[in-house]
Amino acid sequence: MPMAANEIEALIKASIPDARVTVEDLAGDGDHYAATVVSEVFRGIPRVKQHQIVYAALRGRMGGELHALALQTSVPV
Repeated sequence: MPMAANEIEALIKASIPDARVTVEDLAGDGDHYAATVVSEVFRGIPRVKQHQIVYAALRGRMGGELHALALQTSVPV
């Protein structure tokens, strides 16, 4: 069953409360999304680790309910 963009956003914000999250459905099918996550949590952390933090926030839904997520992470400017 596909995930809604607001569900992805809610999961990320639940784990990263200060995050600014933007989620876009790329194909209109509920399976292919692009997300931008901006958080102070990422400061000084390598990009791979930043992405791992976001994937952990999705609680195992990647590869199941959520087929593809193009992810961009950054710290606030």
